[in-house]
Parts: sequence; C-alpha cells; structure tokens
Amino acid sequence: MKFDIGIIENSSLPPCLNDFLTYLSTIKGKSQNTVNAYKVDIIMFFRFLKYYKGLCKVDIELKEIDISDIDNKFLRSIRLSDLYAFISFTDKYRKNGTYARARKVATLKSFFKYLNGKAKILDENPAQELESPKISKRHPIYLTLNESKTLLTSLDESNKNYKRDFCILTLFLNCGLRVSELCSINIDKIKEDTLTIIGKGNKERTVYLNRACLKAIADYIPMRNTEKVPIEDKNALFLTNKNTRISVRAIELLVKKHVKHSGIEKNNCTPHKLRHTAATLMYKHGNVDIRSLQMILGHENISTTQIYTHVDDETLRDAVKSNPLGDL
Repeated sequence: MKFDIGIIENSSLPPCLNDFLTYLSTIKGKSQNTVNAYKVDIIMFFRFLKYYKGLCKVDIELKEIDISDIDNKFLRSIRLSDLYAFISFTDKYRKNGTYARARKVATLKSFFKYLNGKAKILDENPAQELESPKISKRHPIYLTLNESKTLLTSLDESNKNYKRDFCILTLFLNCGLRVSELCSINIDKIKEDTLTIIGKGNKERTVYLNRACLKAIADYIPMRNTEKVPIEDKNALFLTNKNTRISVRAIELLVKKHVKHSGIEKNNCTPHKLRHTAATLMYKHGNVDIRSLQMILGHENISTTQIYTHVDDETLRDAVKSNPLGDL
C-alpha cells in the first residue's frame, strides 16, 4: 500500500466533515489555510481508519480510499485506541515529526469536541484523553546582526528583481512578518508609517514601518509594472515576473537563494527563520519588552513569544568574564 494522501473535493467528503469545516470558517473564524490543514488531516485520518479496520482492499493506495460513506454509526465506533493507532501511523509510515503529529492531535481533539459538543453526533468524546507528543523547547534559529547586514548588502543590484527582493528581506528582518502575511500585503493597506495585515486566525493587526522599510517600499513601488497584472492582483504589493501576486513558495525559494549567495552558513534558512531574526534582534538590541514583542509578532499567547528571551552565547561569555575570580 502506498501512503500518498491525495486531495479530494468537498462533494466527496462525508457530511460531518463538511459541516465541521463550515463551522471552523464561519463560526470560529479560522483562516482558509487553517481550514485546509484540518481538512487534509481528517481526510487522512478517515482513510487510515477504513484501511486499519479492513473496510477496503489491502493493496489500495491511501489516496484512492473513498470516505464519502463515513456515517454517524462509523463515527460512534471510533475509540481512543484508534486515534493512537493513527498517530503511530503518521510517525512510522508518514515520517511526521513531533510538530506535525502534535498538529494532528490538535485537529482530532477539535473535530471530536465538535462532534460531541456542537453536532451532538457522539455521546462521548474519544479524543478527550488523547495526549499530544511532547515538544522539546528549542532556541529559535536566527541570523546575527552582522549576518543580517551581510544578507541585505549581498544582493545583486543589477538583477531586475533587486528592489523587490531587497524590500521583501527588509520587511522580514525589520517587522518579523509571517510569510503568508507578507504575500498578502496590499498597497492600499499602507498608510504613512503603518501597514494593516490579516494575520493568523484572520486577526487584523497593525505593523509599524521604520525608515528602512518605508525607503525599501518607496524604491520598489515604481518598479511594479501593473499593466499586465490581473484585476484581482493589482493591489498586491509584491508581484512575480508573471505579473501575479507572489506566492509563499516563491518567497521561500527567494530567501533560500539569497542566503546561499550571501555566503552565510545557515542550513535551510527559511522566511520563518528571518521572522525569528527580527524578533531576536528587537529583543536583544532594541530593548523591546516581551509584551510589546508579542503584539508586534501577532502571537495569541505570550508563551509563544517567550522563546525569544533565550540567553545568547555572547551574553554567557560576558557573564563568565564578569566573575571577579576571572583575573586571578
């Protein structure tokens, strides 16, 4: 059996899943990206269960398993042990890491809470005691101040996309935006030194632009050729060479290319690591308090922001040097 998940249309989904996805978007106000992530996880879960319970052919591919016949009787037969079997499957066969498995646990807990508490399909919630894999707290990987400057000065000014790419990197390193937030920036949302964006969970927040950001935007905007841009993308700040709004994948490749070209030795430097960089530099060099940093980054819980309070190697080195016994 091959374990390609595949994607299916909403018309082929069981009613309980369609109803849950509608609930997430209309009542809970979840973003489309979040809804799609829940959808993929639950589709995989249902397909796995049908295979696990012997309700389909043994040699069938996962993406070919029909789940449109999932009904209330099937839902009521699901036990906690089935949920753990699925999480084990994602670990051993899908090679999901801790974070990916934790997300699937969160998806299942939310889905079964809905089936039990809102839809009233289940009398008991089998996911109530489902535990999430323990995630070890790690220091965020980020660029140092000197590495950040090196990255910005290493761009090829003769490249036709220089001002666009420089602007993108400048916003990442100064504002700590998520890559999806940067892709969604619209020109009409820039007012003087403020930028209004829709962040995680469809929550609107204001991003304040410093002089470097304002100059980078002002230098780039005249370079945008909007004559061939489709109507739906004319308001997009960042455009591709094909005159469409830039995608998350395009920015990921762009960041990877420029970091490699700069000579900075950081493995797999992603847009999210540039977000970490902005947050770390603000906290370390800008004396930004943790509450302000939480607002800047758009974190719902301050516990997420607290990873930036780590003590870096230079601070540790200075602490050791300050020991009064160090000069004996």
